[in-house]
Amino acid sequence: MYAIIETGGKQIRVEKDAVIFVEKLEANEGDTVTFDKVLYADGKFGKPFVEGAKVTGVVEKQGKGKKITIVKYKAKKSSTRRKQGHRQPYTRVKIEAIEA
Repeated sequence: MYAIIETGGKQIRVEKDAVIFVEKLEANEGDTVTFDKVLYADGKFGKPFVEGAKVTGVVEKQGKGKKITIVKYKAKKSSTRRKQGHRQPYTRVKIEAIEA
């Protein structure tokens, strides 16, 4: 059985014992998190969410993704060059149960 949840503005397909990477959640490692925004579970589609359905998981790690480099440049202008880096924070969650 699988479910589709919404978290961090994204929709993610999850199964039991799957490990997912989501936008950073305010939780410590080892904490249990519950996702209430379930769009699909056990063959039922929500309008927009399935009533009474929830997905629980355990936070395994808080971390940052690979660094990306952003370069802004305007041609023929010697003073408009800008280099910037960014590392997106994430939370790694192991799915424990899907209740539909």
